[in-house]
Amino acid sequence: MRSALERTLALVTDLVGLRSGWVWLLDPETSQFYSAASYQLPPYLQEPIRMSGSWCICTEDLRSGDLMTKNVDVIECSRLSPAVRGATALTAGLRFHASVPLRFQDKPLGVMNVTGPQWRKLTKNELGLLSTIALQVGAMIERARLSESQARLARAEERTRVARELHDTLLQSLTAIALQLEGASRDRRAPRELRAKLERSIESARASAADARRAIADLRASPSADKPLAHALSALARSFMSETGVAVRVNATSDLVLDRQTETELYRIAQEALTNVGKHARAKSVTLALRRVRNSVRLVIADDGVGMKAAKMGGEGHGLRGMSERTALIGGSLAVASRRGGGTTVTVIVPSDVR
Repeated sequence: MRSALERTLALVTDLVGLRSGWVWLLDPETSQFYSAASYQLPPYLQEPIRMSGSWCICTEDLRSGDLMTKNVDVIECSRLSPAVRGATALTAGLRFHASVPLRFQDKPLGVMNVTGPQWRKLTKNELGLLSTIALQVGAMIERARLSESQARLARAEERTRVARELHDTLLQSLTAIALQLEGASRDRRAPRELRAKLERSIESARASAADARRAIADLRASPSADKPLAHALSALARSFMSETGVAVRVNATSDLVLDRQTETELYRIAQEALTNVGKHARAKSVTLALRRVRNSVRLVIADDGVGMKAAKMGGEGHGLRGMSERTALIGGSLAVASRRGGGTTVTVIVPSDVR
């Protein structure tokens, strides 16, 4: 969706002779606004904190249903007016922006703002054109979200079906085998050596039944608020963008099914890594990737910030000790690569029997 919105902004600004644009979207899960896309932002807005989901007039008007496609003098804009009063160089000379609500039917989705370097109110026809484009963009956003929701529901239904099949076939069979073996082992007429073999077989059947129960529990319940890990990471990224303004690109394989503890610890590691970025990195963007690599799962969080000192990379401070402990709990390995001014990359590799 981010790539599609960035292309749209480039086309729209060129179409109406403007320079910059940005899109706020309303997260349907948290009701927070986050910066979903931007194009050639002026210097002032390139500071991530300026693009956090903090209160502003445009987003508040969208919530209340009052926002219409209109020209906005940046003096009136709660987000830009401090820069205009202080140093116009920070705004690259922009003097206004046009705000366009993004909706699907009566459902508010977000706001598209476009701006240029000269004082020129957009004409009625230009505003009408932007409104028409906004209708298409709103439909695209809603389709993308519905598609994701349907895919998530399909995966959940498939997991439930597999869990039911395992319960009704494998688990029931293992339980029946264990009971039959127990009955045979109580026969005192059987040789002692045979009874010993039966006891070992019973233990094996019980252990296999326990494994089957754990697999069924993992399939029926996802650890991160009943969401697949990829979806939970995307929601985490949106919340982080809303709070900090730092752009996060998520590239997560959606069909990975891991055991409950592994998913939980990977989610918490990603959460801690993003917290560190927000507190220390002074980054403008982060990439969060989750993918399968042969017989393992790899989680990578990379930022373009100031990097970390070598002493901090040794495991002290910045939450690295906690991430290391969580990685150890799931039998994985943690690597942190960083250089001053070159950003930091946190990589977690977990051997996994991925289903």
